[in-house]
Parts: sequence; C-alpha cells; structure tokens
Amino acid sequence: MKELLRPDLPFRLNGRLWIEGPDDRFMGIGRLELLQHIHALGSISQAAKAMGMSYKRAWDLVNSLNRQARQPLVGTQAGGTRGGGAVVTAEGLELIREFEAMQARFQAFLAAEGQRLTQ
Repeated sequence: MKELLRPDLPFRLNGRLWIEGPDDRFMGIGRLELLQHIHALGSISQAAKAMGMSYKRAWDLVNSLNRQARQPLVGTQAGGTRGGGAVVTAEGLELIREFEAMQARFQAFLAAEGQRLTQ
C-alpha cells in the first residue's frame, strides 16, 4: 500500500466504530456520549442540551437503545413534585465500559495500521 501513496502528502488512517442491529444502529460514539451525559446529568433533556441535540432525538436514541438491549439501559422517572429524571442502569454502565474499551482497541488498531501505512 505504501508504494501507492505520494510520500510528500500526510496520509492518516481514519475510521469509526459502531454496532448495528438488524434494523437500527445499536451503539456508536454519539450514543456513548449521550449515555455518558445522562449518567452525569441525570436527565435526558439536560444530556440533549449538552450535546446540542433536540430532546426528541435524544429520546428516540434512548428508546432505540432500550428496545435493542436485553435489559433497559436507561430508566426514566416521570415529572411531578419531585421532578423527572433519568438514570443509566447497571447494564447501561456496563455497555459504556465495554464500548469505551472496544473504542480504545479500535483506535490502537488504527494507530498501528497507520504506522504501517506511512513507514
């Protein structure tokens, strides 16, 4: 491959990692960020705001995640005198950890292959 590239141009390897289900994307970097924000802020609305995303889009993503997982990844509480909120479940926290680890391995793969590409 290296022989095909012009040596005077700065090439780099790039890619994105996501997990797809039969009908919809299950997990990717955007959904990971959404789960992280929900965990930190305790609210789908606040997570959406932090990401510059509409509440409807965030809610649709949470529904998609919950629908495709064996157990709910985000639990919600309706508003009222104590207010509403959302919590990332133990299964959701496990997904965050697992996907972060997978993402780290993917980035290491890209770095290693990028080195091979430019050496």
